[in-house]
Amino acid sequence: MIGKSAPSQSDSIFDLHPHTTKGSSDSNLSPEELAREAKRLGLHGVCLTEHSGWHSPIEFQEFAHEQGLVVVRGLEVATDMGHVLVFGLDGYLPGILDLRELRRVVIERRGYMVLAHPFRNSLKTLALDTSPLVGKEARPRRSPRDTARAPIFQWVDEIEVVNGATSDEENRMALEAAWSLGRRGTGGSDAHSTHGIGRGVTVFHGLVRDQKDLLEALGTGSFTPGEGFNSGRLTLFEGPL
Repeated sequence: MIGKSAPSQSDSIFDLHPHTTKGSSDSNLSPEELAREAKRLGLHGVCLTEHSGWHSPIEFQEFAHEQGLVVVRGLEVATDMGHVLVFGLDGYLPGILDLRELRRVVIERRGYMVLAHPFRNSLKTLALDTSPLVGKEARPRRSPRDTARAPIFQWVDEIEVVNGATSDEENRMALEAAWSLGRRGTGGSDAHSTHGIGRGVTVFHGLVRDQKDLLEALGTGSFTPGEGFNSGRLTLFEGPL
């Protein structure tokens, strides 16, 4: 079901996919700017899914403690099959660019994996066989449900269906693929500046106070993806079909 909705007072609204200058060279957004804008918008928390991660876990914890909202560490790992958001790791480990090794490590650490923007730029090409996401298994004329048979969809826990830096059509394709697999889908902004923070969000149905709560909520499926929170017009995507 797709519709505009107001979260309940017990919900926790998170942006699961921003990037800052601290761990992403392509970002213009400082961690402090992210925290200020997130608080201004009314977000309960953010996950810093950096491309290279913070080098010092202690430094990250000190920063998170000072911000007045929940700040959780994450990673965006450019694997051999596509980009994956990872929660529950302190940083990069040897070999995790291989998706199978990443999966092994995440299971060992009791973390969580989300396939990021799976259909980004797929509408610009004549064939998808140049994408590490689907290899030679898909063509654009196939439906998202067919594309969801690609191996990477089976190696992750969830699928990002609202990405603030991806087109609406590509997000809807991700939503269809996710729901065809019985997944709920997540949302995040993929913001690299203050513009767009909170465009994509994940609404957790309960209190999320820290990484432990976040991982538990993700693991139990107690969440709903949404878009438009930053503009005050939140639309939730309650599925799967």
